[in-house]
Amino acid sequence: MQKFTKNPANPIYGGPETGTLFDVYVQRLDGRYRMDFSWRPKGSLAVAFSDDGINWTEPRITLGRNYDSGWEDQINRNCVIKVGGNYKMWYTGQARGYSFIGIAESDDGLDFHRSDSQPVLISERHWEGMSVMNPCVLYESGIYRMWYAAGETYEPNVLAYAESGDGINWQKSRINPIIVADKRHEYERDRVGGCQILPHHELGYLMFYIGYRDIHTACICVAASPDGVTRWRRYRGNPIAVPTAGMWDADACYKPSALYEPDRGCWRVWYNGRHEHTEYIGEISAAGDFCGDDFE
Repeated sequence: MQKFTKNPANPIYGGPETGTLFDVYVQRLDGRYRMDFSWRPKGSLAVAFSDDGINWTEPRITLGRNYDSGWEDQINRNCVIKVGGNYKMWYTGQARGYSFIGIAESDDGLDFHRSDSQPVLISERHWEGMSVMNPCVLYESGIYRMWYAAGETYEPNVLAYAESGDGINWQKSRINPIIVADKRHEYERDRVGGCQILPHHELGYLMFYIGYRDIHTACICVAASPDGVTRWRRYRGNPIAVPTAGMWDADACYKPSALYEPDRGCWRVWYNGRHEHTEYIGEISAAGDFCGDDFE
């Protein structure tokens, strides 16, 4: 596995005309790249499409905020999956300093409607603090599997896991949280946050996640688990992306979304970088694939 490098064209998406774009979820669907993301100036969720993962269409809002619900003054940090011919979205709603997770559906993947007026996941445990957020959902063998971040609202602290038969009623793992900051590593000594989970043919599951040196300084990390819940091992090459002084991501590299490109034999990871108060989308990539010896 070679070292991850930043695309020299970064940031590849977003600018003063869009304002802050953050927390992407990228996938290949129907022969093209789909990127779902949060659009801060709009307080909404949006989508863009690309043929190469670099040049993207203009943002299109997929779901807007809902002040009337009492928990969606802002909505952000979502994931979208296609189950059969239907699109399902899990997203974060925020109000009064708290964060919740809701669900929406769509027939075309563009216009989503809420499946439930109430959150499907809320903070209930002491370690969840005031917020549950950043859902990442896989649908495997008839079960919806969710990984989510929890803790403080400004930036979460830990990562947790839940399962559901219908995507609405969730059972949280009794061994939560499944990932906490490993203070032996400077890159995540303060906390961990927003993740994406991907199945891997050799390792079981890969987790791409945010590691925080402190609450204002973030980087991108990788871990592996045979079942996606237990026995996590950190990647020896962590962190795979760090802030670059004087650049668009000088302060933080946040929420990764990864894809393996078999035709190119490489991993690609999209993320939002921050410089002061603005955040745009960039990309890193590395030739090769992960193997067992790459992890602690």
